[in-house]
Amino acid sequence: MTNYICVTCGTLYPATPQPPAHCRICEDDRQYVNAKGQMWTTLDELRADRHNVLRTLAPNLTGIRTEPQFAIGQQAYLIQTPQGNILWDCISFIDDATIDAVRTLGGIRAIAICHPHFYSSMMEWSQAFDNAPIYLHASNREWVMRPDASIVYWDSETCSLGDGLTLIRCGGHFPGSTVLHWAAGADGRGALFTGDTMYVVQDRRYVSFMYSYPNLIPLPASAVKGIVRAVEPFQYDRIYGGWLDSVVQQNAKAGVQFSAERYIRAIEDRR
Repeated sequence: MTNYICVTCGTLYPATPQPPAHCRICEDDRQYVNAKGQMWTTLDELRADRHNVLRTLAPNLTGIRTEPQFAIGQQAYLIQTPQGNILWDCISFIDDATIDAVRTLGGIRAIAICHPHFYSSMMEWSQAFDNAPIYLHASNREWVMRPDASIVYWDSETCSLGDGLTLIRCGGHFPGSTVLHWAAGADGRGALFTGDTMYVVQDRRYVSFMYSYPNLIPLPASAVKGIVRAVEPFQYDRIYGGWLDSVVQQNAKAGVQFSAERYIRAIEDRR
């Protein structure tokens, strides 16, 4: 029996004798099936030619990503706090070198993930760190391909992880799409970790919002307003998006408001 990983989205599935016929994540219209058809790999195969890179991004903040890039290529974040470290978002690849490096930084006391496209190999990460609890919004439960007792489904609008870390349900991309607020981030000015609930755009000052990024399906104005409204009570000056160097370094809260207004003008043809 083998745990197969979808090559396109990076989701690791329950152990089966043969690769699954379908990937539910990719067949949803927010994702896509590989143009070559459904393809699978395993962690053992990935370990032959890949490794993870850990990079210090700011005090008490480390980015973790895989090289060469795999699946959609997201970056996870390790946030170090006095009560223990939080892994925000997850990646598919994990090996002994990664586990040792993360343990050197203090290990992981909990994992929180923004939405199903980043669930990846979350169970392997949890098991590597003493079955660390995985916080997922209950609205996204149907997209968990490997249910496990370590998953904590929260169903409120916010969820405190302690040490000034708060999960915020924004919706939009998925009903339970979540961002993480870190009050101590950005030298105490506050930081948001947004995955692609708010996607940091190329000029690194603004963000955008989509129902499906690969299929270019926009969100309605009501959903965008809901995202902005969800984070309004929180103070933040910086945004860390879901990929390498996707950072709004300053004035992020004003940038989100501008981005939402610009987006809504475009989709409502109010230029």
